[in-house]
This record gives sequence, structure tokens and C-alpha cells, in this order.
Amino acid sequence: MSAPDGAVRVLTPTGMLGAGFTESSVDRGLELGADVIAVDGGSTDSGPHYLGSGTAKTTAAAVARDLRILLRAAARARIPLIVGSCGTSGTDSGVTWVAGIVEDVLREEKLDLSVATIFSEQTADFVKTRLRDRAVHPLAPSSALDESTVDECTHIVGMMGHEPIVEALRAGADVVLAGRATDTALAAAVPLMRGLPAGPAWHAAKIVECGGQCTTNPRAGGVLATIDRTGFTIEPLDPEAACTPISVAAHMLYETVNPFVMREPAGELDVTDAVYTALDARRVRVEGSRFHPARHTIKLEGARITGYETMSFTAIRDEHILANIEEWTDLFVKVFTGRVAQTLGLDTADYAFDLRRYGYDAILGSLDPATRPPREVGVMLLVRAATQELATAVAKVANPLMLHLPTPDMDYLPSLAFATSPAETERGAVYEFALHHVVDTRTPTEMFRTEHRKAVTHD
Repeated sequence: MSAPDGAVRVLTPTGMLGAGFTESSVDRGLELGADVIAVDGGSTDSGPHYLGSGTAKTTAAAVARDLRILLRAAARARIPLIVGSCGTSGTDSGVTWVAGIVEDVLREEKLDLSVATIFSEQTADFVKTRLRDRAVHPLAPSSALDESTVDECTHIVGMMGHEPIVEALRAGADVVLAGRATDTALAAAVPLMRGLPAGPAWHAAKIVECGGQCTTNPRAGGVLATIDRTGFTIEPLDPEAACTPISVAAHMLYETVNPFVMREPAGELDVTDAVYTALDARRVRVEGSRFHPARHTIKLEGARITGYETMSFTAIRDEHILANIEEWTDLFVKVFTGRVAQTLGLDTADYAFDLRRYGYDAILGSLDPATRPPREVGVMLLVRAATQELATAVAKVANPLMLHLPTPDMDYLPSLAFATSPAETERGAVYEFALHHVVDTRTPTEMFRTEHRKAVTHD
């Protein structure tokens, strides 16, 4: 299949490295003439723990499996492989972790590829300096940043655009392992580097960011976008899946405040006038996307420890309690807080707790009120305190209540069902996102550090 002159084909095998995909789908992308493989390595979707702790949500075995396929494909086709937000949150430890896996695969497979690692962590001193320069601005609904919040963060990353990736590619990297990056920057980097218009490049990158999610079968794997000077064409790599105008256009609703405008570090993607046309039963052509350059900014993400948490989980099958679950909950809270005060001498300012009733209202709460008694309810108690020892001590006070607490009108002790023994599980440090701000940049690459490992010839 011939491509328009100067077109760039971007292969995205999956929405996240480690999520898995078929090797045949990658082979199909190479057959279609892929010029680059781009894949996201992380997200903030799973909460602040991974940024705060600097650890990955994916297992090393899953990441290594995916990387082995992609590195072999990149070497065979002699095209670059770009991975962003390495190690889930893009911390320096995450980049180093993925780089170590890549190093092992290259050695085992005897692949001669040069690797660039781009680090995106920011020091507290740098952020505070830029704050004093009035170059840090809050994103809604955050408020103005103060230096104490910066100091409380265990890790701070800057979300890079395409520019550091392009710089690494131009310096000769075959594989780029980036810290925190916009999902779109990974797929847009090569098209922009080769001079294609920003509108089609950024729009195509947005559509392919989650792999097969823009197709009729999101589980089927990856997609290939062919970007040229007037637009882009997108098709699935699985022969049983299809891209339709609706499935492609709908992806602009995903993780965007405005489905027509999306901010990138270098400006705004505007798809207000984009037209989505089915070329056949599986491919969609998109034209009319524009990009409006703006003041270059880098988003900051930071997480801090808010305490230490202990969890207990029990299950209720007693029909009487289930028919009066609201009253039982109120009684639990009253007795629990009273006994904590009585036995530990603490009031509710010294700890926090959350009681979640799974099977009743734990997911939507008052947004979806129950209309009849549930068949069974799982009760999760989360206790948070300044130390792990204190959180566990408070949780243990609840132990007999989560095993035998009756409603006031019951003349017997019910037996509830703990899920684990011991009933208390120490979850360790609990984090919250503390930075949702942007910093003005003097150059698009000043906040990022790149290291190059040259290809090693294997015997």
C-alpha cells in the first residue's frame, strides 16, 4: 500500500506498555510500512501512589515481554521505538527501571540499538526558584502553589512535549525511553520532526494514544496512523477490528475537558472543523485539524504522603442487618469512634477513617441510591493516621465490631466474614497529588536531561 509523499506511519501496539498485544499485530504494522513505534508506559489513572513512591504498577515480566517484541521489530525494520512515562509515572527511577529491562533484552537478543533515556524529575529547589520568578501557575481547580507544598512532595515530574524526544532522535537514538510525557508527544514526535503539519500530527497522536480504544474492538490491540500534509488515515492492526468515523471521533471525548480543544506544551490542538470519513469498512480518513501555537509550558505533577493506612474487610450476609444497613453503619461509626476514644485516648482529629459498603453504595454513593436490600455487602474499613502503628491500632479496635456487631433490635450476635487473617492489612504510606500546575519554560527542553547509550556490537 503506497503512502502519500512525505507521509509518516506511526504504529501504536497497545495503550500501555505491559498491557500485552499479539506479535502478529506488530508484524502487520511493519508490513504496512511503519516508520516509528510509539507506546505509552504509564499514567496517573491509578492514583498518586506510583508517583509518590516512584514505583511501577506493571510487573517487570509483562514489560519485558512487550519490549522484547517491540525491540526486535524496531531492529528488524530499522525504525525508532519511543516509550513515554516509563515506570508508570515517569520518575527517574521508572526510567532507570525500564532502561535496565531494555538493556537485558538487547543483550539477550543480541540487538545493536542505541538508547536515549530522558529524565523528567524536577528538584524542589528548581520549582521554588521558578515559583519565586512567578513562572508557576495553577490549573483549575488548584490554587496558587506555595513552597511548603513543593517541599512536601516525594517526587515531582515535568510532563514533556515532543521536543526532548526529537532532540534524542536527532542525536542518533534508536530507542527513546522518556520520563513523564504527554501521551500524544510520543506519536507526534517523528511526524513533527519530519516537518508535517502540527494539526494532523497532534490529532493523529491523540487518536492512537490508547491503541485499539479507537476501534470497534478495544481489546484487539494496536492501530496504525498514516499522517500526511492534509490529514491522517487510521486503521486497526487486528483484521477482525475496524475503525469507524464514530469510534475515531469519540476518542476526542477521552480524558479531555473540551472534546474539540486539547492543550499540549506547545499550544492547542483544535479539531472543531475536523471531518471524519470512512474510506472503507476498516479505515477512516481525518482532515481539517489545526494547531494553534501558544506560550510553551510544562505541567508539573507531584505527590506527597498524607499518612499511613491500614485496611480491614468483612462481609455481611445476615438478612436483618442488610435490611437495616444504614442503621448498622451509623451504629458502627458511633461505637467505633467511642471505643477508639475510650481505649486509645484519640479523637477523630488524630486519625481518619472511611467505611465503604461494596454491594450497596461503595461506587456511586448517593448518586445511585439503593432501592432494595442487597443480597450481601462487603464492608471495607480504611484507617489513616500519622504512623502505621497508630493506623493499625485504630483498625484493631474495629475488629470485634466487624465480626459480631448486631443492630440494636437483634437478640443474637451475628457472625460476619473477614476476608483475611489477620483481618488488618497494613497498606503503608498513602499519597495524594499535590501539584497540578504549569511552569513557563525558557526552552522546550531545559527541564529534561538526556543520556545516550551507544549501540554495542554483539558477537
